[in-house]
Parts: sequence; structure tokens; C-alpha cells
Amino acid sequence: MSFSDLFESGFQKRNQDHFAAIVRIAMSDGVINDAEKAFLDRLATRLDITEHDYKDILKDYNSHPINAPHSYKTRLERLYDLARMVWADDIEGSDQVSLLEKLCVGLGFNHENVKYIADKALTLVHYKVDLEDFIEKMKNMNQ
Repeated sequence: MSFSDLFESGFQKRNQDHFAAIVRIAMSDGVINDAEKAFLDRLATRLDITEHDYKDILKDYNSHPINAPHSYKTRLERLYDLARMVWADDIEGSDQVSLLEKLCVGLGFNHENVKYIADKALTLVHYKVDLEDFIEKMKNMNQ
């Protein structure tokens, strides 16, 4: 196995784990509705998730760890994806919010601030800000 193969497989694994975390949110109410399915399909394409891996993840999404990205920007990008999934069906349920808070800790955010971080993320996504605005507003949320 070459060095580039090792890098590629690690990158794919992180994307699969991120995708599984989003599937967890989608499944928090026990079903994946049409809006969530459409979002998952788009995200799978963006993350280079194969059809085979997609099906495997749907079957066993809880077996994937939540891998905290090293960069703050990547954490915010993943938080953006997760918050968008919570709003995919336009219903913010307490189970989904609770799961998002847990995933925030898994992404590497300080556990003392996750309620505030999750609330801010959900508010921004509710107002349909794009990724760039989301990152900027999350970085400056204390100002």
C-alpha cells in the first residue's frame, strides 16, 4: 500500500464517519423523511460516499466514531452540515437538538458551551445563511 493510499483511506474514513454522524441526526426520530434523504444524497456525493458505503452506513451508523477535525474551520463546516440536517424536515425536535449537542462535543467543541454553540448554529441555519456566513458568524458569536 502506497503512502497516497493511506492518506486516501484515512480521508474516506473521516468522511464516512461524518456522514454517519449526520445519519444519526436524521434517524433520531426513527425515520428518514424525503427532505432528509435528499440532503443525505447530496452530502454523500459531496463527501465521495459510494453507494455501497452509503447503504452500509445506513444499516449500522452507530458503529462509526465521531472524529473531531483538527482545524476549527473544518469543525464549523461539519457543524453546519449537522445543523442543516436538524432543519431538513423543518422540525427541531428535542431529541435532535440533544444529539446535536452531543455531536458538538464529539467535534471538539467545549462541553460547557455546546448548548450555546448548538443554539447559535441552529438559529443561523434556520435563517438559511450560507457556509461562509455561518463560519464567520460562529467565529464571532461572542462579539
